[in-house]
Formats: sequence, C-alpha cells, structure tokens
Amino acid sequence: MSTFILAFVFFVITVTAMAIGYIIQRKTIAGSCGGLGALGISKACDCPEPCDRKKARMEREEKRAAKIKEWEKDKII
Repeated sequence: MSTFILAFVFFVITVTAMAIGYIIQRKTIAGSCGGLGALGISKACDCPEPCDRKKARMEREEKRAAKIKEWEKDKII
C-alpha cells in the first residue's frame, strides 16, 4: 500500500510541476526531434490520392467556402 501511495504522490507532484510550468511560461510541451517535418515528409501517409474520408471533408469545405462566397457577394453592408 505504501508503494501505491508513494507512486500516486510522485505523479501528483509531477503533474503539478508541469501545470505550474505551463502557467508561468505559457508554452506547450514540444518534442525535440521535430517530428515528420524533420524528415521531409509533409503528411503521415504516402498515398498518391487522399482517402475517402478526406475527399468527403474536402468536398464539404469547398461547398462551405462557396456558400460563404455567395453570402459575401449578396451581403448588403
């Protein structure tokens, strides 16, 4: 039981220290390796064309942009 309490206290102290660091610096946690951008990869998959979900999302965004453009055109003020 004492091991559990000690581990719990350790994690609470760690989370508290991270929260205080965020409040003071207003900086998010960032990795040091740079991610995929450091390797020259612009996206996670190397598919020649986007998947169906992305195609659907892009289509919705295009429709929304067209509606906004039409609304701006017909706007009185």
